[in-house]
Amino acid sequence: MSAPLLLADWGTTSRRAWLVDARGKVIASAQDRRGMTTVEPGGWEAAFGELKGLLGDAEPRLSLLAGMVGSRSGWREAHYLACPVSLSDLVDELCWVEPGAIAIVPGICILREGFADVMRGEETQVLGAVAAGLVPRDCFVCLPGTHTKWIEVREGQVVQFRTVMTGELFAMLQTSGTLATQASGLVDAGPDFDAGVDRGLESGSPTADIFAVRAHALLDTGRIGNGAAYLSGLLIGADLRTGLAIGAHPTVEIIGRSDLAALYSHALARAGRKGRTIEGGMAAVSGLKHLAELAE
Repeated sequence: MSAPLLLADWGTTSRRAWLVDARGKVIASAQDRRGMTTVEPGGWEAAFGELKGLLGDAEPRLSLLAGMVGSRSGWREAHYLACPVSLSDLVDELCWVEPGAIAIVPGICILREGFADVMRGEETQVLGAVAAGLVPRDCFVCLPGTHTKWIEVREGQVVQFRTVMTGELFAMLQTSGTLATQASGLVDAGPDFDAGVDRGLESGSPTADIFAVRAHALLDTGRIGNGAAYLSGLLIGADLRTGLAIGAHPTVEIIGRSDLAALYSHALARAGRKGRTIEGGMAAVSGLKHLAELAE
């Protein structure tokens, strides 16, 4: 049998990788916290060698990497392609670290009328989900996370998107600043989360609404029991308010971690939309596998 493919989604703080055999079956997988920020200057070859070792002894015929590994601070800078972008566009602009053996997927950008946005890695998941038939060729997709992405796909191409820094803001509120005490609890989709979602959906001032958590605590109103859940709901509601403005589809395809996807699906229902979940790893493997097939 021919040697397997090595496929990796290598982000800022973590990485996931898979070995895929000639029939397209995943035969090994690995995940760790060895993201871009942990790789010292000049250490990318060694970090890639470690990744190969996590997957076993097989020598891949082709290694295809997506995500922040292709950023300006990554292994090699793979430039951004302007929307609209398809899988074939991505493969035409692969950044080859080692010709024929190791390549990095380019990112996607929007730059028009003073507006700018970029993504790395999410494009592979979205277009992979389209290629695998997991989502329609015309769809509206949400990838919740540190930097949530809202993406419109038409005829199998990413045509527009918007990034919202929801996860990063929530993490900062939980770990530093005046709200850290109120925001330190666990998040669940209960009454406090729902109240936050509803406020985030209806208000255009999330940065002002955030302070209400502290005010209610100082005044002992008892109106917010779980500050973390309320803040999460508030930020996700504001996230939805921004994202849904660019897509009119009644169903939002949610690609990502099951826990985050569940919160976003719950919030979408309160906004009158339906959320349908696709596991992020499955979408990433599909996108990278289809890119590899086009590249070989």
